[in-house]
Amino acid sequence: MIKETNLNIVLVHPQIPNNTGNIGRLCVGCNAKLHLVKPLGFEITDTKVKRAGLDYWKDLDLTIHNSLEDLLAVIPNKERMFLLSARATKSIYQTTFKEGDWLVFGKEAEGLSNDFQEQYQNQLRTIPFPGKIRSFNLGNAVAMVLGETLRQFD
Repeated sequence: MIKETNLNIVLVHPQIPNNTGNIGRLCVGCNAKLHLVKPLGFEITDTKVKRAGLDYWKDLDLTIHNSLEDLLAVIPNKERMFLLSARATKSIYQTTFKEGDWLVFGKEAEGLSNDFQEQYQNQLRTIPFPGKIRSFNLGNAVAMVLGETLRQFD
């Protein structure tokens, strides 16, 4: 049975159009909403975004926010907003996700700003990894976290 979800995937200042396109396709497949926070490192009309999202881009529930402040203004309960960071100490596997949650990811090269992470320290989460890397690719990270939320919802 296909279930509707009410998850919000947020990309803050994404830089790589292919990642955003792939994440858009993932959102369509999982009935999640995609939120992009400007500035973006590309134009939404960029063929790389649409190519990576294939012909699913037209089905994407997409909202573009002009700033982080604009995004925060529409999140009704900041306690249900989770910021993904390789520097967090609490794992996604120690978190109970709920319908309507906001999963926030930073730009590829730098992640989320230190100020933003400090402001919402209790909402920081990480994807644990034992290997010798600093972080996962943004598209892979979104897929892993979204997969865990869907597993919990099943």
